[in-house]
Amino acid sequence: MIIGSVGRIVGSALTVVATSAVMLAPTATAAPPGAPPIAQARAQGVGATVTVSGTITTPPGAFESSFFDVGFAVEDRTAGIYISAAERSTLGIGTAVTVTGTLADQSGLLVVKPTAITPIGPADPVAPRRVVTRVIGESTESSLVTTVGRVTSPVLDDLPFGRKFTIADQSGETTVYINTQTGIDTSAVRVGSVVQVTGMSSQYEDHYEIDARFPADLVVQP
Repeated sequence: MIIGSVGRIVGSALTVVATSAVMLAPTATAAPPGAPPIAQARAQGVGATVTVSGTITTPPGAFESSFFDVGFAVEDRTAGIYISAAERSTLGIGTAVTVTGTLADQSGLLVVKPTAITPIGPADPVAPRRVVTRVIGESTESSLVTTVGRVTSPVLDDLPFGRKFTIADQSGETTVYINTQTGIDTSAVRVGSVVQVTGMSSQYEDHYEIDARFPADLVVQP
């Protein structure tokens, strides 16, 4: 997330409240046959020119308020990566694409700065990987994940970028980030609530988070 002179607020220390751990499950993803593995492209390092193919998992521009672009994430069977596009695409979730561009570091998040985006057509949807909170990190970066945890902090305004709060299970704690334009209502989120969160596994500077995409990604359990 390129911030310039104004940055997002980085969270303070919090007391972790444990809840039931969520078991790991395999990722069910789809990508065009014969596509270059995204994991292989990620390993090339910042500055490398890469071509990746995968299925779109986030609406273009869903994270615009904090990423300052109108990009989207793509994923194949090996990994995910964020495409930091300057122009909004009309392509939607579930569309297979091939992207060529340059790897860059965007406030800690490895991204592709695209020079060409080529739609391939509809693909099987990418199912989120079910994880425990401690797994959110480099190994899941830009992949679609889902987790259940107990809310351990009040919702913090980080406007104009968005809002955030933390959740924990027995494995540890992670941050949930709600970008302004997603339209996600956090009014029912309270410390002690149990929530299920789905979104892109992301990174801002030296900490990891889940960036929810739209209202259905945040479910407050009764």
